[in-house]
Amino acid sequence: MIHVPLHLQKRRTGPSVSQQVMKKDAIAFLTQLVNTPSPFGHETQGQRVWLDRVRPLADDTWHDAYGNTVAVINPGGSPKIMLAAHADEIALAVNYIDEQGFIYVRKLGGVDATVSKAQRVLIHTAKGPVSGVIGNVAPHLSKLDHADKKPQIHDLFVDIGARSKKEALSLVRIGNPITVDREFQLLRNDFAVARAFDNRVGTFAVAEALRLIHQDRKKLKAEVCFVSNVMEEGGCLGARQIAYELKPDVALVTDVTHATDYPTVNKAIHGDVRMGEGPSLTHGGPNHPVVVEKLEKVAKRIKCPVQHEAVSSTSGTDTDVIFWTRGGIPSALISIPNRYMHSPVEMIHLKDLEKVPQLMAGFALSAKPTDSYKVSI
Repeated sequence: MIHVPLHLQKRRTGPSVSQQVMKKDAIAFLTQLVNTPSPFGHETQGQRVWLDRVRPLADDTWHDAYGNTVAVINPGGSPKIMLAAHADEIALAVNYIDEQGFIYVRKLGGVDATVSKAQRVLIHTAKGPVSGVIGNVAPHLSKLDHADKKPQIHDLFVDIGARSKKEALSLVRIGNPITVDREFQLLRNDFAVARAFDNRVGTFAVAEALRLIHQDRKKLKAEVCFVSNVMEEGGCLGARQIAYELKPDVALVTDVTHATDYPTVNKAIHGDVRMGEGPSLTHGGPNHPVVVEKLEKVAKRIKCPVQHEAVSSTSGTDTDVIFWTRGGIPSALISIPNRYMHSPVEMIHLKDLEKVPQLMAGFALSAKPTDSYKVSI
């Protein structure tokens, strides 16, 4: 079990913040969701936070053997729609402890060793979190050792203040997950920063879509399955499991995408995606053209600004595995622009996040039993 330390449960939002975009209740939920550790393969604590939020509004809730968590509205309706986002975050795990008590790690997901150095971390154990830091050689010493090369994961070590291997093993064990100890913080102009917006903003959006649909459920014809799935960061594993189990007629996935509106990013290579200009729709690869077209129509009707991205084959999200599950599930990806992805300081814009559940809810509420998601040939 992952314990959330007391200092992580109540966070300072900081001064000079615009909070008109989201209500205080939504901000509080987002803060709790992001601050609750949910490392790849160890998502239980975060899933509980999400489930507590959606359970009062759903007709049914359940989870499978691995922790994929589902809330359902209007069971038996048609079509059957799956709204999904992954709950896990990139992390590290205890891999080896040397005789001096220093802890070496392996990665859980796409961790960048360069930005991991000199970070405060929490090692999550059955008895509670153990604080530590990822060591970093001072520049005065690294110059002498020619240590200016890019670090690898196996170069990283965690210092918990232990004086021996025996002492370290009395506190942690091999396999314990490790997360960076960073807080959710609201900045100016509706920007926010946190360590794990990828993809807690997605599960937040799915929960908010449930709330919006619940408010307007008299119009709902479809069965809607709201999913917070596990283990995306290490191979999109949970989405494959739950999509096979649910067998929806259509699936919408929400995840973060790379914002490219800051220095050094080449837009000619990576596209033009900007913070504060709405969620992004992806064209190509697993994104079904009929589903994307319906999303565009909904966005126009509800006056939701959208941006556009192209992919050659795969998207790097759960969409890649959902679309070929069973006989092929028509799927589309709705993305939230994110600066500095897979770092301890991921940044999003609240206006972009606010629009995603509106778009998902609009899609579900407009769905009819006669809708077809097949391409015309």
